[in-house]
Amino acid sequence: MNTQRAQEIAASPIMEHVTYEGTPIYIQHVDENTGMARIYPLDRPENEQTVPVRSLIE
Repeated sequence: MNTQRAQEIAASPIMEHVTYEGTPIYIQHVDENTGMARIYPLDRPENEQTVPVRSLIE
């Protein structure tokens, strides 16, 4: 996924189907400068992590 699309998804009120390493996730924030996204798995919201945007699959 590219940074612009990740930002669109993060800002959208509609929940898009996005995965990280096969796990459905929610994108909290996207840092355009670093190309990193703050995410958490839908089934484990306490498990926040920062990952490269390019590793997210829509």
